[in-house]
Amino acid sequence: MSIDLRPDIINQKKRFGDWEIDPIVGTENKGAILTATERTAGFLLMKILPEGKNAKALEKELFFLLLPCKQHVHSITSDNGTGFYEHKLIAKKRNADFYFAHPYSSWERGLNQYTNGLVRQYISKKVCFTKYNDADITSFQLKINRRPRKLLNFESPKDFFFRKVAFVT
Repeated sequence: MSIDLRPDIINQKKRFGDWEIDPIVGTENKGAILTATERTAGFLLMKILPEGKNAKALEKELFFLLLPCKQHVHSITSDNGTGFYEHKLIAKKRNADFYFAHPYSSWERGLNQYTNGLVRQYISKKVCFTKYNDADITSFQLKINRRPRKLLNFESPKDFFFRKVAFVT
């Protein structure tokens, strides 16, 4: 669905469990990493995409990436990239609504874009992603999620997220 149809509860970040996702790609399209950011917490999940932005492989990796949070996935917003060709299957498996931002409108997924900028502090655009392994990606993810955020009253996304998970049924 178009982002124009996304309800206000998502747009205003009033509900826990709405996600923005994006694949980031290494130099010369060598390697890709899927990022998923929960909109209220700014909590980041990351996963190497061994097959790049291949839609079927991306769908499978996203399923497993969000599996620990499966009860806390109400919606997913992405760009219009070919990697999200399997969006209907993603939505069905997660029992979530799937929204697409307008083309060339990255600000409509602003939190995910900001978070990808934090990822780029650890992984340069000039680097081929194939040099990183799952342990590296997990390490970067943990560092980013432990950073206090002004928007969270200087609480870390990790602490905010897990506090919400503990109280949301």
